[in-house]
Amino acid sequence: MRKIIAFGPALVVLVTALITLVAAPAAVRLVGYAGTDAQIRLAAQTLESDNVLKQIDRAVRSIADVVEPSVVHVSVEEAVMDQWGRGRRGVATGSGWVYDKLGHVVTNTHVVRNATRITVQFSDGRAADAEVVGRDADTDIAVLKVGTSEGLFPVGRASGLDLHQGDRVYAFGSPFGFKFSMSEGIVSGLGRDPQQILSSSGGYTNFIQTDAAVNPGNSGGPLVNVEGKLVGMNVAIATAPSRQGEGQNSGISFAIPLTTIERVVEQIVSDGIVMRGYMGIGRPGNDEMNRRELERLGFVGRGVAVTRVEADSPASRGGMQPDDVIMKIDGEVIGSVPALRSAIANKAPGEETKVEVWRAGKTVTVTVVLDRLITEADKGKAAVAAAKFGILDVADTDKGEVYVTRVQVPSAAYSAGVRPQLRVVSVGGTPITNLEGFFTALATNDLHQGHDVVMKLASREGEELVVTISGK
Repeated sequence: MRKIIAFGPALVVLVTALITLVAAPAAVRLVGYAGTDAQIRLAAQTLESDNVLKQIDRAVRSIADVVEPSVVHVSVEEAVMDQWGRGRRGVATGSGWVYDKLGHVVTNTHVVRNATRITVQFSDGRAADAEVVGRDADTDIAVLKVGTSEGLFPVGRASGLDLHQGDRVYAFGSPFGFKFSMSEGIVSGLGRDPQQILSSSGGYTNFIQTDAAVNPGNSGGPLVNVEGKLVGMNVAIATAPSRQGEGQNSGISFAIPLTTIERVVEQIVSDGIVMRGYMGIGRPGNDEMNRRELERLGFVGRGVAVTRVEADSPASRGGMQPDDVIMKIDGEVIGSVPALRSAIANKAPGEETKVEVWRAGKTVTVTVVLDRLITEADKGKAAVAAAKFGILDVADTDKGEVYVTRVQVPSAAYSAGVRPQLRVVSVGGTPITNLEGFFTALATNDLHQGHDVVMKLASREGEELVVTISGK
């Protein structure tokens, strides 16, 4: 009898297995899609119900609304020299911000250095011509004035508020010509050395370092805090240390702090010149040399060593001594050589300053009344100004006398009565005994800044003459 073989059950099992192999992955995918869909819906509900990020967005938008009307785009026509020494006209752009309702606008000196014409554009599209009120190359701060008093919205300033590493900041300006832009970052560092950033060898400020995007065109624009108040002014980018304002953002940019801006701008607006404080101390040339001095003295902490105290200086009159370590000036912590230089220079001459020093293991507070800082550059400018107005040459003697030896004819000095062989008795009331004192007195009385200077002269017969040299 032939055996009958049934294939039905096996076929069912095979078909079922095949269906399972095909359908199971699809089912798994469907389950996965359903899970992703549920995740999306849950996340969307969370975003809709949780308004933290919306609050942040609203706050940042409010910062833009508060600050942007105060920002200006600065367009400069300038006289430049080509590679063959031929003069030509160029165009440069930068940024600035409204300082007060009188029409003063603040920007960087390097933005308007060679300007023959300056135009500022406001965020509402208005444009106005501007003129330079004054410039301070050492801090790279310039003050302009526009010919309108309408529609001016000064930036709110965070005066007296401390800035800390990690604080959020916002930079405004016209990077690459994209006007009225805004970028966000944090304060990366404070008290940065200007000599490592700018091409000039001088500088009387400690820069704020930030990672807010700053590019060419941002120079002169405001840097504000989370309240939309000014904390600094954009000035340089780390990728272009040899020329301010060039290079592209690399997460390291710098701003001039508000304390420096206010002191410089107020002096320019009120007097047209900037005067700096002078204490009369020697200190290490850089922070590494300062570190070695502090180690020698056995001091642990933040401060700057005093290596020398000049005779008859504000420091000596206040009781400071060599090997003191300056820790604070008027409550401001002095943690570096640039910070010390800035803290002194940015104070006004005649200002009473509290200096907290470490002296042989003890903390002492001394009071120093600052004099005015007169630099060699100031004296050089005064000498140039004296020659411009007709005093071509002077000479001193071993008897402590200074004589005019050459006068241009005609000149302002000659018209005022200055003649060769007259002895210079005093300049601006200051007795003159040597050439150093003569040029220092001219600089102190700001002849090179356009101010009139009163000089007392005497003939060899003892006849005295008082003349006024016009700086105009």
